[in-house]
Amino acid sequence: MAVKPKISFENLEVAFASKSDAELLKMYLIFATLNNNLISDLGIGLANLAFKLKLPVKGIMKKTMFGHFCGGETIEESIQACHELAKYGVQSILDLSVEGKGTEESFDQTTEEIYQTMVHSAEKDYMPFGVFKTTGLGDFHIMEKIQAGEKLSAVEEAAFERIRGRVDRLCKTAHDLGLKILVDAEESWFQDVIDNLAYEAMEKYNKERCVVYNTYQMYRHDSLGRLKRDFENAKKKGYLLGAKPVRGAYMEKERERAEEMGYPDPIQPNKEATDRDYDAAIRFCVENGIYLVCASHNEKSNMELTELMEEFGLEPKNDHVYFSQLYGMSDNISFNLAKAGYQVVKYVPYGPVEKVMPYLTRRAAENTSIAGQSSREFELVRREMQRRKSKQ
Repeated sequence: MAVKPKISFENLEVAFASKSDAELLKMYLIFATLNNNLISDLGIGLANLAFKLKLPVKGIMKKTMFGHFCGGETIEESIQACHELAKYGVQSILDLSVEGKGTEESFDQTTEEIYQTMVHSAEKDYMPFGVFKTTGLGDFHIMEKIQAGEKLSAVEEAAFERIRGRVDRLCKTAHDLGLKILVDAEESWFQDVIDNLAYEAMEKYNKERCVVYNTYQMYRHDSLGRLKRDFENAKKKGYLLGAKPVRGAYMEKERERAEEMGYPDPIQPNKEATDRDYDAAIRFCVENGIYLVCASHNEKSNMELTELMEEFGLEPKNDHVYFSQLYGMSDNISFNLAKAGYQVVKYVPYGPVEKVMPYLTRRAAENTSIAGQSSREFELVRREMQRRKSKQ
């Protein structure tokens, strides 16, 4: 029987080693706010309104929600946040979190900005990944039509070729710069098109090493089967499969659309089924040598992965396995894993404050809707403050 790795997500001294007493107090106040649905919704609503009315709230946001969940407004600012994480062995992924205008010009601008994140990342040994959402690179309506089997016009065909070109440019850049790149998952009604673009890139760039990773949303009941199918296809075609299982982010929207349009609900029947398939996906990746990014804030899943690595003889620093959490969340997982020598990467979102508001709105909603997420964060911060006080 495998020996359990010596690691504890309850080690708060390690979890909050990077935080001063003042920063810890700020975290306490932020999660106390998120812990209260009414106050959280009201605060985010007022902030959104203030930006629409052009009121001077940017400074307040930078010192509170934005400052906690985002690295900065620019690549340069955010690299400073990444540098601070690196002091504790935590690596970073710069994640442009701005929702584009949906024009060809905005798609080109987004592609160029993500390209620049990778150029800067390649200069640092603590920024091993790039990341993109395909909807930032092209019109999702075109992808929707392709998946539905509808014929594209000549203009749409040309637009889709530009999407393909942008995806290829970013994946080739990652390959040429010695980085890896994550393709984020999106809604099920055009996810197949995103998947196919990811597989095309893997076939080109994942021959010698794993460069391109696709994302699997395990709240979909078909995702485990898709992961297994993709592994068989990768073997047949002779490329390495990179996988980033996540629990998922579009559940309510998926359910509502399925009901409205009268097709079978693609979502798991309950959270237990999602958890079961998530852990099965992690095991399948480790058992079959799939290159893995375990993107999870679930302590049990992260702990089980350390045990699986032990069972299969994978050293903590093995390049096959990365653990990943969001900046500003689950530091007890990230910092304790990094302290124990595991490969840990934080998604570090960035962008102009007013343009990142949709991202922050989602984070607030996620923290209040995920069972106990903000309560857990709040409780850990409270306990660390007490621990420090008792030592004075």
